Amino acid sequence: MASNPVARLLRTRWAVRAPIPLFRHGLGFLLGPRMLLLEHVGRSSGEPRYAVLEVVEREDDDHLLVASGLGRRSQWFRNLTSTPACHVSTGFRRRVPATAAELSPTDRDAALARYAERNPRAWHALESGMQQLADERGEALDIPLVRLSLRP
Repeated sequence: MASNPVARLLRTRWAVRAPIPLFRHGLGFLLGPRMLLLEHVGRSSGEPRYAVLEVVEREDDDHLLVASGLGRRSQWFRNLTSTPACHVSTGFRRRVPATAAELSPTDRDAALARYAERNPRAWHALESGMQQLADERGEALDIPLVRLSLRP
């Protein structure tokens, strides 16, 4: 099977980590409103960990939805499942304390449908890339969504 560009990107650690220094130096706003830096705690190490994620939906200024492109295997998702307290940097807001909670399947499906309607080309590329990764692992496609509730 030919490798999907999104699948390749999601498997390339340096590429997905490249935007982290921008956020850590207060320049995350350069990536636009659809990106955020998630600071979470490693479930085994207890050390700070970082992931740059796309905002699937802004319910309001203090409630953001993000998707786990690698499904439930994603380290950031597993860490948030263990310790939901985290920090979020987005736009000009830096290290805002937040709490993470996984959306129900019904809410997840509705949010993904809204995302696909607003961003059809991006959704097609992301979905096909995530599907390829799931196929490679012999798993069904599962895209958990997490609500990050920021505490001003």
